[in-house]
Amino acid sequence: MGHKNKKKRGDAGGGRPGVVVGNGGSRYALAQETVRTIWALVLLAIAIVFALAGFGLAGTIGQFVFAVATQGVGWGYALIPITLAGMGVNLLLHENERKIYGPTIWGALLFLASSLGFIDVIADGKAGLAGFGVGYLKQWLGPVAWGVVLVIAAVIGIVIVFNRPIRLNAFGRNEDDKEEKAETLAKNEDAMVRKAEAQSAQTKPDDDEKESNANPHEAAAPAVAVSAAPAKALKGTLKKFTDYKAPPLELLKTSVEKPGAGDLRANANIIKRTLESFGIPVEMGEINIGPKVTRFTLRPAEGIKLSRITALNQDLSLALSAHPIRIEAPIPGRPYVGIEVPNKSAAMVRLGNLISYPDFVSSGTLGFCIGRDVTGEPVFSNIEKMPHLLIAGATGSGKSITLHSALISLLYKNSPATLKLILIDPKRVELSVYNGLPHLVAPVVTQGKKALGVFRWAISEMERRYEIFVKAGARDIQSYNKKHADEIMPFIVIVVDEMADLMAAYGRDIENAIVRLAQMARATGIHLILSTQRPSVEVITGLIKANITARIALQVASQIDSRTILDTAGAEKLLGGGDLLFVSAELSKPKRIQGAFISEEEIKSVTDFIREHNAEWVDPDQPGMPFETDQGEEGATGAVTSGDIFDGFEQDADDDEMLEEAIDVVREAQKASASLLQRRLKVGYARAARLLDIMEEKNIIGPGDGAKPREVYITKDE
Repeated sequence: MGHKNKKKRGDAGGGRPGVVVGNGGSRYALAQETVRTIWALVLLAIAIVFALAGFGLAGTIGQFVFAVATQGVGWGYALIPITLAGMGVNLLLHENERKIYGPTIWGALLFLASSLGFIDVIADGKAGLAGFGVGYLKQWLGPVAWGVVLVIAAVIGIVIVFNRPIRLNAFGRNEDDKEEKAETLAKNEDAMVRKAEAQSAQTKPDDDEKESNANPHEAAAPAVAVSAAPAKALKGTLKKFTDYKAPPLELLKTSVEKPGAGDLRANANIIKRTLESFGIPVEMGEINIGPKVTRFTLRPAEGIKLSRITALNQDLSLALSAHPIRIEAPIPGRPYVGIEVPNKSAAMVRLGNLISYPDFVSSGTLGFCIGRDVTGEPVFSNIEKMPHLLIAGATGSGKSITLHSALISLLYKNSPATLKLILIDPKRVELSVYNGLPHLVAPVVTQGKKALGVFRWAISEMERRYEIFVKAGARDIQSYNKKHADEIMPFIVIVVDEMADLMAAYGRDIENAIVRLAQMARATGIHLILSTQRPSVEVITGLIKANITARIALQVASQIDSRTILDTAGAEKLLGGGDLLFVSAELSKPKRIQGAFISEEEIKSVTDFIREHNAEWVDPDQPGMPFETDQGEEGATGAVTSGDIFDGFEQDADDDEMLEEAIDVVREAQKASASLLQRRLKVGYARAARLLDIMEEKNIIGPGDGAKPREVYITKDE
């Protein structure tokens, strides 16, 4: 029974050659490319043995083989090693396009038979028994006509073996051939498998190798261009920014790994048979191999509800022995359903490979790398267009790495003249590596109370910038910078690494500040990147979600968490390790992406380079952005060397937003007590007592004196 089961499992591969090693329940399948290489080497070895046997250099066995073969094929013996060697070389050169069985072998036999018959035609009896049998037909067609037929048949055999058409007008038919090939691939399932294999084995490594082997000076060009672009517009007060030195790309590692997708043909057949067993006929389409998952596309027959396919998620997972799988029905903009199956081995997507793409350089001032999608194509986005971003995922899903990739991308694209960062890190460990960078408005904020001051400062800065725009007649930061090239206004990106801690301590205040910034700050160049590892409704509230449409969801524990982040399921089926779903106002459905990876060592190298080569940039005499310059006028830019910029706003945090209402209640009642404020303002005792303390400090009411009521110092008319 065990042998029968193994045979059936092998048949599932559709006859695809493979090697399985193991006993009992242990089975190890070699990669398809490895199997093809082995076959090619075996054919070359046999060809060499036949060639040596012809010269008497293959020992006793070689002499026996030569004697038997010459009886059968005569002079045609020389064609045997040539044919075997040609088949082996063909497998090595085009290993992703043909199988060794089927048409390849039939083509080789046709070539041998035709060649032997032709030898018999030109040299009667010199092609052995096989040649005599083929050449015997010359009695009916005549030697010349039969010879022409045999030559054409031999050429046909060669064409079949190498799977290469004969092009009489290669230049004139180049575009037509491409169109015909595209149509053939779209209709032929086998061609789709070959295309997917070629994509994994050839295209991606070539791209990565080009990036990693490029000239170091050329590779650094994007970073130089990014730092030089703002320098062209810097004059007057910003002249010193021209000395900013951007980090080179050599600080980031690159990778040429390729994913192991397993047996594509077998998996495609399993998907098709499984769906058909449930009464769902489908036509398999193309296969896309991504860094972490492979997407099989299929077109269901007319009249099939997509809900029937999505309901078979667990059945397909069982049939494919893969978990979890994700069904995208339909693929946006295409008449196909996508079934995403985890790869046998994942390929790492490094930030160093993505950051050298021309698309990244042209992605805008606040452009950053996200990763590669399921087709292996790089994905970039622009915070300026989002205009705010929410990142959420369970612990260990890659949330912090995604955040670091975005920050390093921004540092590569911007000098301190065009970008200022405010980093809030309640955990105190993730963002401390960025301390001391000239891009920072202040050192990394680690205290929750000071973080509230940061948001209040940002609102004040937003209002200040709007006043500047009104005076300058500018609509937004872009138009302002075009009109004031000598005093450009930098973008400000506020990054929060763990929002849950802030929401737990200052939930209502933080939420109100975030909502106001999200609604109004885009035109002023102030943007938010918020992240959390606790995607609950208490942290990601409805108001925050309504105003932040761009979101990245990494692996989460449940479908409820996925819906909290994305308003749809799917994130619970991600694989972790940077596997994410990205949604924005431009995307109709979440897009699956393997996030870019950057190591702690690379982050430290980049930040150390910026600090060491731009130490002279920070001017301790120049105040912060919201304060006045030495000339007594408000400046649009500035460098800050300490966290004092937020102190005034942090102190304001002691003033409750309901203070004015509390003062009105006390004025009308001409008495002050915690119970009165609790009833009128509908607040708890702690907040009511704090309001009393604040009013006492402001000399609005007198101090408490046991059971006696507090004295009220203001009248109803004041």
